[in-house]
Amino acid sequence: MNAPTWKVTPTTEVTKLNPIQKPQVWLGVIATLLLFVTIIATTGWTQAILFIVGLGLGLTLLYARFGFTSAFRRLLSVGNVQGLQAHMLMLAVATTLFAIIFATDFSFTGTTPQGYVSPVGVSVVFGSFLFGIGMQLGSGCASGTLYSVGGGKSSMLLTLLGFIVGSVIGAYHFIFWTQETPSLQPISLAESTGFGYFGGWLFQMLLFISIYGITVKIARKKNPPKMKPLATTTGLKRLWRGSWPLLAAAVVLALLNALTLSLRGNPWGITSAFALWGSKVLMAFGVDVSQWGYWQGNTEALQTTVLADSTSVMNFGILLGAFIAAAAQGNFKPGKIKPGIAFASIFGGLMMGYGARLAFGCNIGAYFGGIASFSLHGWVWMIMALAGSYLALYLRPIFGLKNPNPKDSIC
Repeated sequence: MNAPTWKVTPTTEVTKLNPIQKPQVWLGVIATLLLFVTIIATTGWTQAILFIVGLGLGLTLLYARFGFTSAFRRLLSVGNVQGLQAHMLMLAVATTLFAIIFATDFSFTGTTPQGYVSPVGVSVVFGSFLFGIGMQLGSGCASGTLYSVGGGKSSMLLTLLGFIVGSVIGAYHFIFWTQETPSLQPISLAESTGFGYFGGWLFQMLLFISIYGITVKIARKKNPPKMKPLATTTGLKRLWRGSWPLLAAAVVLALLNALTLSLRGNPWGITSAFALWGSKVLMAFGVDVSQWGYWQGNTEALQTTVLADSTSVMNFGILLGAFIAAAAQGNFKPGKIKPGIAFASIFGGLMMGYGARLAFGCNIGAYFGGIASFSLHGWVWMIMALAGSYLALYLRPIFGLKNPNPKDSIC
């Protein structure tokens, strides 16, 4: 008997969209313009452009419903590989662009580009495992939390709150985990191995192709339910009414991450801003967080406006971009939060915030940015976050959260 064939189906379908929520769209546009002008007046053009990049990231994430949490959950629960395949394309494009940028020291601002290459040790292993559990309980990763909050999902506000608190606690414990537990030196698959950027690029391309091939075999074996199609339209309207194909969004995200690297000298990140926001709140209540090891050498960030922090302004852009996109689709509709989901959201956010500090980043800074920077810790993060996500599949029903069902036609 022949094995079932796997056909890549689109994740969008042409159907009637909700009417545009024009007041909300205009509110988002006005807020964007005001914040853009404020950033220019306060910190300059580079930060303002990074804010616009964040806006583009928010639009892309929401229009494609590009997920990291859902991609892991669908893969582990029913064998749906569409999300992970999009990740491999995104990482392949980003790795290619990053290799060129690192090899040529290309920069729009004169800043020497530096990747996210971090040590591999107990902190990364435990932190990414914890993050994997948290992302499934909180129903969103770092990028997913931001674009879901901007898109009007009420429970994600609680996830974001937990994320910020967990990040601050992780910052407080940072020195213990990074200096008092076993760890290797940072390992770059391009520089530490002697491969060079071309050799590192070739090695990672082989890994991406191999993983993609494995996903095809998984899909043929399991014949899993496909992702639920998203409503969309045709023609140029699709650009601003949605929805975007996953693979197209994967390329856009890779391009925007490379642009971020060329503008500020580091790849896209999210969660360091959460630690900053929470620490500033503690400072307002008289807590001297500048004495924490996490902030040593970077106390200036605690004293200046958050608009001087590039990660913060990009996060603001993601929130506003997702808000405008959701309103343009007519989907900005905050709702009530069930008690079980509320608890899971807070608890999941705490775990992600704490885990991200230990693991030198989240699904964006460690997984996306780390792997694209040729860092071994990015691959370790991926493996351990998958392991944590697998465990969380058994925990989600306790909080009233559903997992995809292999008997369904869509997931």
